[in-house]
Amino acid sequence: MFAKVNAQSRIVIIDDVATNLRLLDSCLRAVGLQNITTFSDSAEGLDWLLANAWDLLLLDLDMPAPNGFEILDRLNTRDRTESPVIIVTALSDQQNRRKGLERGANDFISKPIDLPEVLLRVRNCLELAQAAKLLRDVNVELERKVELRTAQLASSYKAISSSLSRAASYRDDDTGQHIVRIGESAALLAKAIGMPAQWCDLMRMAAPMHDVGKIGIADAILQKPGALTPQERAIMQEHARIGYEILHDPEGSPLTDLAAEIALSHHERWDGTGYPKGLQGKEIPLSARIVAICDVYDAIRMPRAYKQAWDVERSRRFIIEQAGTQFDPFLVDVFCNLFDEVDRLRLPDAREG
Repeated sequence: MFAKVNAQSRIVIIDDVATNLRLLDSCLRAVGLQNITTFSDSAEGLDWLLANAWDLLLLDLDMPAPNGFEILDRLNTRDRTESPVIIVTALSDQQNRRKGLERGANDFISKPIDLPEVLLRVRNCLELAQAAKLLRDVNVELERKVELRTAQLASSYKAISSSLSRAASYRDDDTGQHIVRIGESAALLAKAIGMPAQWCDLMRMAAPMHDVGKIGIADAILQKPGALTPQERAIMQEHARIGYEILHDPEGSPLTDLAAEIALSHHERWDGTGYPKGLQGKEIPLSARIVAICDVYDAIRMPRAYKQAWDVERSRRFIIEQAGTQFDPFLVDVFCNLFDEVDRLRLPDAREG
């Protein structure tokens, strides 16, 4: 009968009648359950229950204080999901049964005791408790594996982001520090406007891929030192669509979805004169509106083959002047409060202006 039950299950019996204690104790030991603790003093029994681990409680209701109901109330202050309680009582009317169930009792045995019934109910409760423990252990292991896989997946996403971003920077005169700063400053701005931490982390990884489409642009155009012709400019503008096509996947991840969105729309302008779609205002995805500001601010601070790096004052003034035309005016207002923090991102890269 008890083949599936751990013989070392710790069973506690509280009953103020010594005869009942001896009967239940001998009955359970006869089927191989040896780890049994009995109490005729309910207060002493309650103290023990609160201080120790146990697997099953057989509890009388009608006892001097604390009675069975009071003990149940005290036990409810701790997690006993895996520690069932069977009430063994002569108070077998429906009202007391309902009162016991409301306080967390798992089963009832009526006095006078029927020993076969006792054994069946004890076995059932112990098997359910063991199943609950097993389920808990499985869930803990599953959670551990999910956390591990999530960390591995995040690491893979970060590696992909870094590789694609570097690939794009090698085709242009950007430096590795430039793409890192775009990610960091985009995450700063996203956080400053109250976006969730997870989204800010995605922005940190997705924003550096904004120009990945430059992989598809010819070097003669991409690295031309002088001004582009209208035809060359049209070809250059295709990098937004190329980047989207590289990153977009119907079965993609949140990271690649966000990166594709940014790649496609980071050259859109608030006033609708940008490319590739001529989106206006809040038609432009928030992610792209954020990266547009961060990318332009960092780019004008950098020296290029065809220009000198702008100084801090001129760069900040330009961003402010473009609010409402090139950039989202709300985001510009927030970005202005981040100027010093964003500029500190440049300090490790001494060779840029």
